Amino acid sequence: MSRPTSGPLALPTLGDLDWVPATSRPELLAPSVAAALARWAEQDPRVAEQVAVVEIDPDLADTATLNAAHDLPPAASANCVLVAGRRGGDERIAAAVVRATTRADVNTRVRSLLDVRKASFLPMDRAVAESGMEHGGITPIGLPDGWRVLLDAAVATDGEPALIGSGLRRSKLLLPGALLALLPGIELVEGLGVPVG
Repeated sequence: MSRPTSGPLALPTLGDLDWVPATSRPELLAPSVAAALARWAEQDPRVAEQVAVVEIDPDLADTATLNAAHDLPPAASANCVLVAGRRGGDERIAAAVVRATTRADVNTRVRSLLDVRKASFLPMDRAVAESGMEHGGITPIGLPDGWRVLLDAAVATDGEPALIGSGLRRSKLLLPGALLALLPGIELVEGLGVPVG
């Protein structure tokens, strides 16, 4: 599958929130996220101009709560879940990123991609400890080396921005979905997100 290119260079905005360039506010990012974003920006100058961050009330970090408080479209949010499975004695961990209007197809698509017999969500205490990110703020940017990062191809091509975590509960990142698809190491997966219900 060919990777999309991002659009014109402009800082994205959403709702009534005061977005600023993420690379200018590293204190609003988990340390691993800030480091990964800086490395990515060195490789691709669009990152400094098209990845935005905003400080939020940490009590509003959950997708539905934030959307309701700031009248944000659910279709813009992209949720990141961590999934693990075993093959023999080998544990395989992946992040699955899908639109909030869908759910990650863990039992079929992710399990098959990891080539494991059973895939399940990583327990929250492990997810937080091993990612170095806060519950409610886990994001595909800055995850540990060796973890696969799977992105539903629809996020890259549907024309919506991607509202994602920053690694912290007190802020959010916003970037074009097409730019998120260019994150180093990310894998585009058709049909990763399936309709809710």
